[in-house]
Amino acid sequence: MINPLIDWKILPRFDEIKTGDIEPGVQIVLARCEKKLNELEEANPTSWEGLMDPLEMIEDDLSRHWGLVSHLHHVKNSPELRDVYNKLLGDVIKFTNKLNQSQNLYKAYLNLQKSAEFKKFNDAQKRILKSTIHEAELNGVGLNSEERKEYNQISQKLAELTTRFSNNILDAIKAFKITITSPEQIIGLPTTLLELTADTAKQEGHIKATPTGGPWVLTLDSPCFIPFMQHSKSRQLRKKLYEAYISKASYGEWDNSLIANEIIILRQAKAKLLGFKNFADLSLSRKMAKTPSKVQKLLYELRDSSRTVAEEELKSIQKLADKNNFGKLKHWDIPYWAERLREKQYEINDEELRPFFPLPHVLAGLFELSEKLFGVKIKENIEKMSFWNKDVKLFGVFDLNNQHLASFYLDPYSRPEEKQGGAWMDSLVGRSIIFGSDKGKVRLPVAYMICNQSKPVGGKPSLMTFREVETLFHEFGHCLQHMLTTIDQGMASGISNVEWDAVEIASQFMENWCYDRGTLRELGKHFETNQSIPESLIDKLLKARTYREGTNTLRQVNFGLLDLEIHQTQLSETSETILDIQRRIDRETLILPPQESDRFYCSFSHIFSGGYAAGYYSYKWSEVLSADAFAAFEEIGLDNEDEIKQLGHKFRETFLSLGGSQEPLKVFVAFRGREPNTKALMRHTGLISELPNGEA
Repeated sequence: MINPLIDWKILPRFDEIKTGDIEPGVQIVLARCEKKLNELEEANPTSWEGLMDPLEMIEDDLSRHWGLVSHLHHVKNSPELRDVYNKLLGDVIKFTNKLNQSQNLYKAYLNLQKSAEFKKFNDAQKRILKSTIHEAELNGVGLNSEERKEYNQISQKLAELTTRFSNNILDAIKAFKITITSPEQIIGLPTTLLELTADTAKQEGHIKATPTGGPWVLTLDSPCFIPFMQHSKSRQLRKKLYEAYISKASYGEWDNSLIANEIIILRQAKAKLLGFKNFADLSLSRKMAKTPSKVQKLLYELRDSSRTVAEEELKSIQKLADKNNFGKLKHWDIPYWAERLREKQYEINDEELRPFFPLPHVLAGLFELSEKLFGVKIKENIEKMSFWNKDVKLFGVFDLNNQHLASFYLDPYSRPEEKQGGAWMDSLVGRSIIFGSDKGKVRLPVAYMICNQSKPVGGKPSLMTFREVETLFHEFGHCLQHMLTTIDQGMASGISNVEWDAVEIASQFMENWCYDRGTLRELGKHFETNQSIPESLIDKLLKARTYREGTNTLRQVNFGLLDLEIHQTQLSETSETILDIQRRIDRETLILPPQESDRFYCSFSHIFSGGYAAGYYSYKWSEVLSADAFAAFEEIGLDNEDEIKQLGHKFRETFLSLGGSQEPLKVFVAFRGREPNTKALMRHTGLISELPNGEA
């Protein structure tokens, strides 16, 4: 029988994949991968074509199909899918450990690196081989049989625990709801939020719910939580929602506290097996920063430069509250009064901006910018296609001669009942010469772009907050690096083989364009009148860019230091708990002491179930490079179209083209002509006022 999970060449038939297809499909893939691995080990290959090409084929076969299962697990989660995912996870880990720990292949890598052929390899091939050797060593290829057995047991257990951690967050968010019925409880709430909460109420069985008459259902999902905290005049409800948010997945059946503790202990055990002092050292051995001390240096510099600013920001908010006879601010009051201060200082608010940022117009503006900068056209595929949800769309990316370069899926809206929170980009398939349909042709990359923004309600399109606009640009930057690569070796094309603390450069670079006046004119079109966003609103938006940036920087520093400290601490050898570490880092970084119920680490999915373990600092590390790269455009003038196009082409030929074929610093220098500095980031965040031309 045909199995749609594995029976596809270009794009999957998502609507045909049933949960029952997953286990037999994955077992078929694992069996043929094992067969190919055994054949490769026995062949004792001595050339790139004999060793690395078959290795890529094995890894791609598994990642292409298991990656599809993982994708569905993130965007279409269900109890049935969880069961089969968890059941197969151990088999997948078992095979990947066998592949990564192959003594025969490891010897072949080393021999190939020493061979005369190595000198003839291009940059991508040399980097791939070096990384493959390092990854094999980090995956225990050098361990003895007993150590390897322990390593593999740890890997299996970690895979199970990180999946449980993620599922617990999803379930905790899904389970928490507050139904309100009194008009007094919705005072201050914007129309868009009333429409959203009434729509949620309908889904919960209140068929007659309306935005004006209620009932309204509040959730911890970001499109509800954030605007509610900013606009609700009910202090009691703000407190209730805030305390649920900071303690989610930290108690009851979805308690992640013991899971987090076990994850860290197991990671430290894995690091010690491999000869590292702690897991932070292990993680950083494959990153640009290399050592925890370099990360700490950056984070403490940012902390020291932003702390005084953050203190003044809080004083300003408290001062406004005092003028309104409010009293001392608590955590659940700050978003509300911070938004009032923003409105007062800049005469602007998110609800005023929303009508000018309907998703269709924002996408059109984003695609127009991509054409100007990178010489690509993006068109929606309007043929009948197969998707995992009715709101998903597929887009094709073409050069100016209409040659197809890549494709990407966009899944824009929040679905808390089945979809993991946050936003991310992932790969369905990457560019690769060995998977080309004809000789000399390459397989074209396909990406997933996943957001969790406000969904369309009340017959209107999705009216985006400006933060949602920035998030869309951010994730599209990741997609561009995946899609516009020109590297033909799949193991170094796109985002493959890029150091984790450099992988945010392209995404954060794209965010900067959200603050370019010309780009904003193209993005901002009123959803009803098609009127362009007024210049007065653009002025206010640009002035408000650095609002509370000291606080925001401290928050990121807090997360980065917490992550690093957790992964440097031997929890099995100390009385200090993860909560103790969180409290200690909070004292070092935060202006307002946290609530006693704050258990943020229990929902810190980036480091406990994502790829950012001992790597959350990557956002700030990459931001230094991305801000400096964008400063090159500012220096020639953002309205200088001809030169902007030339520089955009250069950015494409370096950051977007070279993928993981070269070290990130080398790529940066190829674009910028020098090594990076922090001036542009400090200027963008308002911590210094120096302009691109050096004037004060």
